[in-house]
Amino acid sequence: MKRTVIAILSAMVLLCNLPSASAQAQNLYDAEIYIPIEQMPDMVEWYGGPPSENSADFEYDKARYEWGKQMRNDKERAEAAIRQVDNTIPGLCAEFSKPFGMTLSKEETPQIYRLLRDAVTNCVKTAIEPKMRYNRLRPFRYYNEDSLTPFQQEHLHDNGSYPSGHTLRGWCVALLLLEVNPAAQNELLKMGYMMGDSRLICGVHWQSDVTASRLQASAAYARLHTDPRFCKQMKRAQREFARKSRAK
Repeated sequence: MKRTVIAILSAMVLLCNLPSASAQAQNLYDAEIYIPIEQMPDMVEWYGGPPSENSADFEYDKARYEWGKQMRNDKERAEAAIRQVDNTIPGLCAEFSKPFGMTLSKEETPQIYRLLRDAVTNCVKTAIEPKMRYNRLRPFRYYNEDSLTPFQQEHLHDNGSYPSGHTLRGWCVALLLLEVNPAAQNELLKMGYMMGDSRLICGVHWQSDVTASRLQASAAYARLHTDPRFCKQMKRAQREFARKSRAK
């Protein structure tokens, strides 16, 4: 019964993390899901929930919230955090093109694009159950302060903070592209990690949300490798990258 409810509400939760109707359709309806959500790693079971308010971990969350607010004084870093609110597949492709060393898009790299679209959508669905179960208050609501991205606040108001869907997406993309282009591993991982920190700078997630999401992204990404269709698409993406690299 619990899984049925999750399946019914999954689109609603994902829509809360997407910036436009057209982008929502692109992420939700074009994607091929490799592994059903009930067969993916369940972070509620293996990792657990957010820290309690009287814990040392929550004190660290609060310290990191203050760090994020200080980072808003860095104009370039604040602009990057705002830009990375766009966590659609086209938005992620635009952000990762430079560290990847090649323009990523549906037109330029269709096989890599399809890999990202399907795998990231599959992985991010694992955030649905913990978001609904814990319904954690986001930092800007806890402190009754504006975030760096006030245009997000209305649709994030009742959307659970734990885990961070943006972080999960960003770390998944970094891992996927690393497997396609290992030579760019450090640059890709740096970008993926940066996307999690951007959520702290925006003031819309706690550090423990971000940390848990990086771990869940890694677990979900590993699970995808047990699916033959995913492995075949990864090979197609790798061949496309090799072909375009030679042409370049």
